Amino acid sequence: MRAPETASGTAVWLDLSAGVAGDMLLGALLDAGASLNAVRSAVEAVVPGLVSIELSACQRSGLRASRAVVSSLAEDHPHRSWATIRGLLAAATGLNAEVCRCATSVFAHLAEAEGEVHGIPADAVEFHEVGSWDSIADVVGVCAALVDLVGEVSTSTVRAGAIALGSGSVRAAHGRLPVPGPAVLSLVARSGWPVVTGGAESDLGELATPTGVALVTTLAGVATVLPPSRVQRVGVGAGARERADRANVVRAIVGRFGPVGAGSAGDGPAGDGAAGDGAAEVGLVGDGPATESLLVLETNVDDLDPRVWPTVLEALLDAGAADAWLTPILMKKGRPAHTVHALVSLGAADVVREVLFAHTSTLGVREYAVARHTLARSWVPVAVDGETVRIKVGSRAGRIVQATVEFEDARAAAQRLGRPVREVLAAAEAAAAVAGIARGLSVRPDEERGAATTGPQRA
Repeated sequence: MRAPETASGTAVWLDLSAGVAGDMLLGALLDAGASLNAVRSAVEAVVPGLVSIELSACQRSGLRASRAVVSSLAEDHPHRSWATIRGLLAAATGLNAEVCRCATSVFAHLAEAEGEVHGIPADAVEFHEVGSWDSIADVVGVCAALVDLVGEVSTSTVRAGAIALGSGSVRAAHGRLPVPGPAVLSLVARSGWPVVTGGAESDLGELATPTGVALVTTLAGVATVLPPSRVQRVGVGAGARERADRANVVRAIVGRFGPVGAGSAGDGPAGDGAAGDGAAEVGLVGDGPATESLLVLETNVDDLDPRVWPTVLEALLDAGAADAWLTPILMKKGRPAHTVHALVSLGAADVVREVLFAHTSTLGVREYAVARHTLARSWVPVAVDGETVRIKVGSRAGRIVQATVEFEDARAAAQRLGRPVREVLAAAEAAAAVAGIARGLSVRPDEERGAATTGPQRA
């Protein structure tokens, strides 16, 4: 297994617009360059002598693809408990620790979802189709393939778009179930993952399996579109069926991506702040703004005491919104009103939505997805008459694009010094210029200009 490449920025983005299953993911990752020997070795460590894995070329809707064929070599029953599978993983000598961690997490999330569906504790879950040897091999194989491609698996190194779930019904161990199935819905609800039906037809069938959805929602971060990257390889993994309405494939795009974007929340609607947990997309280091997939939650309100609005905005920010602001509007019958907006990550959306309901008089909240592009940011301290004032620096391609005095620092310093705020602002700007912190100048190493420190989530 090759050495981890996370430091060099190698990452994977998964196109799930046609659905996802464990064997489709495995085929795509192997087709993208993951080592088949590494996958076989990992699976052999968990279920020795019980599974074979082959990769074969095929076509789906005229597109070249690779099919991962995982077959049981021994008589199998597809019913194993979560405790049994956990024991297999723990006892697998020679299994890479990162592969073991990932596979255990995937099965744990599957057990939690199944337990929620059936109203039983996760440890009491008895897996049906997911408990068969080939399904265990799918999970372990995908984890091994990801580790082989990116080294350390995280929401920075593995990203994926919205999952097409399908529609209609499918026959399972418990009889005929509606699509999306209960376990799939539990997994996407628990993770907040964006989903689509995948088409307008009423009976598309099952496009996403519990195994495939568990792998994605456990191991990947959300990136609704392909992040900025230099694409190196593309893998195409085929599903078992040839469908008339679509190419039944998962695509794995391997590229050189930068670190997860970060920063602090801004003061206005432009929203130069950081996203919440798991929101930032992967952007190229130094080449341009990082891209973040966020949501805007908003509602129109015409009957709230205007003195309350500052507390509403404060509560939204405290709940995890990256930014919150008001827009004056004119509603029907000429009534003056406000639209309150909150920019949030997928992970923070539920909490922020509840704040809107609790702190305003609204009866409904709408939301839509947005992409935000952010500069690389840092905080550099300068001294004004012995007081520390931070300069917020935004850079791109090695040059400073924005250099702004942090107003709250300047106000606090002015209060302590007994000077007007405008004088402290001007003095801080002058100190920054002397230190080489100004628009258009090159970004210099921290040791040349003083160590940059991470700013607060919001001022």
